[in-house]
Amino acid sequence: MANCSFKKSQIRGLVTCVPSKEKRIDDELDLFDGNTKQIARLKKTIGLDRRRVVCNDETTADLCESAARRLFSETDLAESSVDALIFVTQTPDYSQPCNAAVLHGRLGLEKSVAAFDVNLGCSGYVYGLWLSYMMIESGSCQNILLLAGDTISRVVHPKDRTVAPLFGDGGSATWITRSGEESVSWFNLGTDGLGYDKLIIPAGGFRAPSSSKSKAEITDQEGNVRTAESLHMDGAEIFNFSISEEPSAVRELLDFAKIDQEEIDYFVFHQANRYILKNIAKRLKIPDSKVPMQTVERFGNQSSASIPSAICGELSPILKDANKTKLFLSGFGVGLSWGSAIIEASNVKICEIIEYK
Repeated sequence: MANCSFKKSQIRGLVTCVPSKEKRIDDELDLFDGNTKQIARLKKTIGLDRRRVVCNDETTADLCESAARRLFSETDLAESSVDALIFVTQTPDYSQPCNAAVLHGRLGLEKSVAAFDVNLGCSGYVYGLWLSYMMIESGSCQNILLLAGDTISRVVHPKDRTVAPLFGDGGSATWITRSGEESVSWFNLGTDGLGYDKLIIPAGGFRAPSSSKSKAEITDQEGNVRTAESLHMDGAEIFNFSISEEPSAVRELLDFAKIDQEEIDYFVFHQANRYILKNIAKRLKIPDSKVPMQTVERFGNQSSASIPSAICGELSPILKDANKTKLFLSGFGVGLSWGSAIIEASNVKICEIIEYK
């Protein structure tokens, strides 16, 4: 597993943007054949309740652009000061060109700015931070704009109970800059590519191009409907992966950083669902008060935007008032991949969730 540390990078601002359209699992009786008891059970155990989803003409780029513009307007980061733009997403506007190039033009950034996409989902925000910190520590960049978001609701079949009620949409913008004083951070990253097919869209790429066959609806034994071009999740395998790899990754990074678990103020995990979060916290003996869990219930599983959403939605007042807050960030999922980071948050100029208009 890749372990590393940095000393001169920090987050100065963070904005998350969510769509205005909200869906509630209580309003989806038809999806569950009118079984109100099953819906109540899912709300209580898994934490499924509300989620924000884009309308047909809204994209990941739109959400992240809105977040970036708020970041520019509320901080002293100027568009002309950005040295690099990193866009983490698995739902780009186009297969070509990359979303980073599209947003580079829409935001009016300088031609000298490096701009590229990272094709990662649930672990993507931590990977994006790792890349940003590494680029700053190398001396090549002073200010990096990290955009991370997904519109997974666009790739799930509305009649697939395993994914439709779970996934929401969101976009984020983070300003990472070179710190004037020492600000130590630690990262570890991992991948298990043998499990690539446990969370996958089987068709629509170059391995299995889109066709009339890949667009045909298929009903499985549980009555879930999807096509080969819809997101497919092996829920049992993803759960097993989450509760086996995550605790190990957390312990490894704490050991590498030589930090006691009690020194961490908050553990911000990818908002997969409440059941997974509670199981991870239980295995690590982390008190629930240190683990934000409400974001997935309010906005759904937002893939790469879930960690920034949890920070903005549940920790914003703390980060604005506290001098230094030690955060453990950890994302896990599609790939299968995972990434964790221990960072110190201080002097965060903006940390909020806005609604896309």
